[in-house]
Amino acid sequence: MKIKRYMAASMRAALDQVRLEQGPDAVILSSRRISEGVEVIAAVDYDEALIAGAARQYALAAASAAAATVAPVTTAPAAAAPAAAAPITTAPIATAPAATVRAATAAPAASTAARPAPRVPSAPAAAAAVPPGRAAAPAPAATAARPAVPILRAETRAPSALARDLAAVAVPQDAQRSMAGVQRELKDLRHLLENGLAGISWNDKRLREPLKARVQEALSAMDIGPDVAAKLADMTPSRTRLEDTSKIALALLLRHLPVVDELTPVDGGVFALVGPTGAGKTTTIAKLASRWSLRHGSDGLALVSTDCYRIGAREQLMTYARILGASMHTPNTGAELARVIERLKSKRLVLIDTAGMGPRDVRLSEQLAALKLGAARAKVLLTLPAQGEAHSLEEITRAFARATPAACILTKVDEAASLGAVISTTLRHQLKIAYFCNGQRVPEDLHSAHQRRVWLVRAADKLKEHAPLKRDAAHYARNFGRAQAHA
Repeated sequence: MKIKRYMAASMRAALDQVRLEQGPDAVILSSRRISEGVEVIAAVDYDEALIAGAARQYALAAASAAAATVAPVTTAPAAAAPAAAAPITTAPIATAPAATVRAATAAPAASTAARPAPRVPSAPAAAAAVPPGRAAAPAPAATAARPAVPILRAETRAPSALARDLAAVAVPQDAQRSMAGVQRELKDLRHLLENGLAGISWNDKRLREPLKARVQEALSAMDIGPDVAAKLADMTPSRTRLEDTSKIALALLLRHLPVVDELTPVDGGVFALVGPTGAGKTTTIAKLASRWSLRHGSDGLALVSTDCYRIGAREQLMTYARILGASMHTPNTGAELARVIERLKSKRLVLIDTAGMGPRDVRLSEQLAALKLGAARAKVLLTLPAQGEAHSLEEITRAFARATPAACILTKVDEAASLGAVISTTLRHQLKIAYFCNGQRVPEDLHSAHQRRVWLVRAADKLKEHAPLKRDAAHYARNFGRAQAHA
């Protein structure tokens, strides 16, 4: 019998070495993890009788000697096999109780010509191959050998073995936790540095450009977005003769507020109102229709509703049409809408009420496509609820941009705690304001933005007094100083 130790980076590489040197009939006696990779002890010309005798001698020697120096294994007895004359090197082998050794040698020996794969001996059986008097020192319990596995001619890689190899090269959990802690500390340090640089940059700007800094502070107090406030502040003159500079921000906002430059934006034609659910499209259409009827009569007016989703939507608009004496039409598809618009060519004003859709509604694209198919020549007006939050208004504007709105109508201005968010949205997208509504009365609470733009700006400035959160130096530094620090 020939025993040899192999060391390799992985189990697969070690098995390849065993197969190359000892052939497919070799038997794996033990395997364990070492610092260099994997250690495998294999044997060829396996003789169970010899192993059993050597195991008994080894058990007696192990009981009398607690620790012995590891010595290289030399030639096995000549009776074992002719090929065992060559010197063989081995590694320290773990010990086990003698009962385990006897269990490993229980299988009878078979003929050499055609015999099945020999039963796998345990780790002590491998240690029993050491001649008497040269017993290896017991290894720690953590390095206990695994059961021997015969090498097959057509070996397949077991998933468990692959997982062990991956685990050997994987980063330990302690190292991962340590790395995550370092990354977290670096992130916190970067955050502190950015805040510090932003504060320094903002204080420097307040010293160099005090007028621009004051304008930015005033616009930010009105809840105007930081990006919009920065652009408006850049238009501030470097010098002024005004004694009261607190109104410069209002003057800049009034000058650049995007409004429709017509006294009566809806002055004949086909108009379609689009917007999210609950924005007030139906009530706004009633206000527009009532104002038209008071000026021109109801003969040239027609109302169209494509809202087949909300219960009572068409009935509400039909009630307004009956009161005004206008015709009412309810198409369900884009093709039906196209036929209705074709029949209403003689009408001077056609107002289309569409179904309210959220910006993330999957049916929004279908609704806008039907509107474009049925009323391609209609001017689209986007209804924006003024009480909406900044990110919600931004999402609404981006979602309905596919309809290419000609202007917008600000609704529920009387319910808004701040007008800075909706004004920032219109300035950011250069979406002109046609009307704004500040109540439920029909049609008294509908106002032309061109005529009431001053009132709208003053209302936005007045609402800053009721703002729940007051702006502080950290807010200004975070929003205006950081951009300059990274410029």
